[in-house]
Amino acid sequence: MSIEQTVFIVDDDEAYRDSVKELVNSVGTSALTYGSALEFLEAFDPERPGCLVLDVRMMRMSGIALQARLSAMGAKLPIVFISGHGDIEMAVKAIKDGAVDFVQKPYREQQLLDAIDEALRRDAAWRSAPQALVQGKEGGALAGRIAALTEREREVMTLALDGVPNKLIAKQLTLSHRTVEHHRSRLLEKLGVASIVDLMRLLREEPGLMDSPVK
Repeated sequence: MSIEQTVFIVDDDEAYRDSVKELVNSVGTSALTYGSALEFLEAFDPERPGCLVLDVRMMRMSGIALQARLSAMGAKLPIVFISGHGDIEMAVKAIKDGAVDFVQKPYREQQLLDAIDEALRRDAAWRSAPQALVQGKEGGALAGRIAALTEREREVMTLALDGVPNKLIAKQLTLSHRTVEHHRSRLLEKLGVASIVDLMRLLREEPGLMDSPVK
């Protein structure tokens, strides 16, 4: 029996975290709230599927610091950042380190729901992927999957691997933001990985894969 996905909301602003929970519940998805990064870490269970909606600036431990802590733990929980203070440099770093999206306060409800939906999809994808591939033990299989990408998907992948956020990829390739999101989602699905940062790890373990398909 599969465990229901949960959206974990971490924000030291009670009004914001309650409003996000209400929004998530309104589309039939479960949500849990935490007032600090440390409170979330105490309750964190890597086996529980879902995603993390995380405020950037918090007391004691910031959202960026929590992202780094989870990465050091080997946790793959997809993260959607929300912030009223974020700048482009912070957003690029967060996404390069594996975040799904960086949503500015005040946000449009549908924008946040779309980001959460993508995060939940990625979580489901990596949990259902063959473990050998997730752990980087099927370089040959990955090479074949990269070769099967469309030219546009490879362009999006190359820029994403360089840490370029979706909005800037869209501008550089003269595409809509939604089209870039679609290509990114499709290429991750084809490659059997949950996020660009997971793909980056696999490519580091198989350096030969970076030669032809990616460049």
